[in-house]
Amino acid sequence: MKKKHNDIFPYDQDLHCAVVRASICTGEKAAGFKNKADGRFHEVMLIRTPEDMQEFKRIYGLNDVKVEY
Repeated sequence: MKKKHNDIFPYDQDLHCAVVRASICTGEKAAGFKNKADGRFHEVMLIRTPEDMQEFKRIYGLNDVKVEY
């Protein structure tokens, strides 16, 4: 499911860090942003293919995304 332009998360590099949460058991990956102050995670999209990861990086202007298990 593609997100519309107006559904884009208001990413602030000072407040959030880009993270991919990956399940060790199922292999499912979800890209989103982790609040630096309280650690809450806001899921933006599922990552099913390398193209999904590239799209996530393109939308938010990211070069590197941390992976958490």
